[in-house]
Amino acid sequence: MFLPISFDEVKERGWNYVDFVYVNGDAYVDHPSFGAAIITRVLEAKGFKVGFLAQPDWRSKNDFMRFGRPRYGFFVSSGNIDSMVAHYTAAKKRRNNDAYSPGGKTGLRPDRAVIVYCNRIREAYGDIPIIIGGLEASLRRFAHYDYWDDKIRRSIIFDSQADLISYGMGENQTIEIAERLKSGESIKTITDVRGTCYVCNVTETPLLGAECPSYENVCASRREYAISCRIQQDEQDHIRGKLLKQRHAKKMLVQNPPMPPLSTQELDWVYSLPYMRTYHPTYEKAGGVPGIEEVRFSIAHNRGCFGACNFCSIAFHQGRFVTSRSHESVIDEAKKLTKLPDFKGYIHDIGGPTANFRFPSCEKQLKAGLCKGKKCLAPKPCTALVADHSDYLSLLRKVRKIPGIKKVFIRSGIRYDYILRDKDESFLSELVAHHVSGQLKVAPEHCSAAVLDKMGKPHIDAYIEFSKKYFQISKSAGKEQYLVPYLMSSHPGSTLNDAIELALFLKKRGIRPEQVQDFYPTPGTISTCMFYTGLDPYSMEEVYVARSAEEKAMQRALLQYYDPGKREIIERALKKAGRYDLIGSSPSCLIKTSQKKKPQQSGGNFNNRKAAGKNGKETRCKK
Repeated sequence: MFLPISFDEVKERGWNYVDFVYVNGDAYVDHPSFGAAIITRVLEAKGFKVGFLAQPDWRSKNDFMRFGRPRYGFFVSSGNIDSMVAHYTAAKKRRNNDAYSPGGKTGLRPDRAVIVYCNRIREAYGDIPIIIGGLEASLRRFAHYDYWDDKIRRSIIFDSQADLISYGMGENQTIEIAERLKSGESIKTITDVRGTCYVCNVTETPLLGAECPSYENVCASRREYAISCRIQQDEQDHIRGKLLKQRHAKKMLVQNPPMPPLSTQELDWVYSLPYMRTYHPTYEKAGGVPGIEEVRFSIAHNRGCFGACNFCSIAFHQGRFVTSRSHESVIDEAKKLTKLPDFKGYIHDIGGPTANFRFPSCEKQLKAGLCKGKKCLAPKPCTALVADHSDYLSLLRKVRKIPGIKKVFIRSGIRYDYILRDKDESFLSELVAHHVSGQLKVAPEHCSAAVLDKMGKPHIDAYIEFSKKYFQISKSAGKEQYLVPYLMSSHPGSTLNDAIELALFLKKRGIRPEQVQDFYPTPGTISTCMFYTGLDPYSMEEVYVARSAEEKAMQRALLQYYDPGKREIIERALKKAGRYDLIGSSPSCLIKTSQKKKPQQSGGNFNNRKAAGKNGKETRCKK
């Protein structure tokens, strides 16, 4: 049974009230791939009465009063992704569809949804407790660069007028906050929950912890912004992370240390809750919710990612510490999938942030946390790294044997550099034999070592080595399978010459990418810090940033060097870089010399023009 979406449904359950209203910028999809479904099911399992308010009409306060005043408060999220990312492309153009809305329709949530929703709730109910969470709130918890406004915005807690931010994966902090509110405690005194942020007067600032440069300072100095970003990233660790503070005028934003990630037992419990695994039936007339299609028959087996690419927000949201579900839990979920009426025998994914991570990357971090300012895999794998796929492989084998399952695919990202560190090639062999649907998606992103270093990615040698092994094993297995590389243009550090280098690399290897991702500066990432400041927050060295729309278009076009429609812009890019040697008829050239026809001279010989029409060819008049 879905949670009630109206007060009539509340009464049908025999309730006279709800304890909490969960406000969400997405349509109501009760599937564990959707954070809103998890948090509301967790609250329900703890005995709370929850009303689900999906995509409310934000133009007035009325829709926010649909359930009446909840006994304890509101939880608010923009949905699975930031509302600005949901609405705009990397070029800041309005998107034509919204995968998380009924029928893919746009315009059903506002820009900056968390702020808008919370302000409407304040209009309706004054000082009622409001807790904000999800990706939009979590990644905007400090003063942050906003790509769409092209300026620094203060912490979202101020503009939203919320009481608390629940950052990261919010199950345990949600339970603690809800139970303390139920016990009669004021939201104003709930300031010690891990994984939350709150605001206090400067005079009440905790003495412990570390302080980030203030909002005013990061607005005034890009160097101060880079320092602030580094402090925030370094303390995002549940074992060694400190309490953080950041002054905003006369108020202090306080971030408590991260909540420890869920244990295996806790994860198993969360994924055992009674999800309907689909969208609410009221969306059927609109054609359903497109966002469910990719994940409906998928299973998440892990959380966290020690890969921690600089352009990815997972490290700042979920954290780098990897935890995973038990085999029994995943198998139980797989069996549930086989009983769904439209299940055809294919599990689309058993993955997560990075599919082939099951455990922390080394034993040291179990007690000391993850290393500050270092990465486990880039630029080269750490010598302490434990690369072992045996448990994941065992899990996949068990799921493959379940009656009713024909195939188990892996569609989440995999770290091929981690696979290469595993001395046992059994996982790669079985990946090729059983878990690839003709194409394996991997993410080398670039080939320039300088750019890859700014991305926090391994150098291209790892991709080349992996591709050789992948094709060798595929051939031995009698399978014609392909690699689909994800590539990114205009990442901080990437010059026009770096883009040309990548284009030549792709041409040499016969790779013709159909899609290329332009770097998108979203809140909460190291790469976005570099984009805004032009500085690497760890070395404080200057970083080249492609800022003009023209250069971004050039870098993007170069990666599709083979497309005749992009020939003109590629020629301009090559000439701008002084690479005339790559324009011509030689096999080493990226594009051929332009064959533009000379314009017809006015007053030309009439008979010649008449003959051209007759013969189908143009006969040019001699000068």
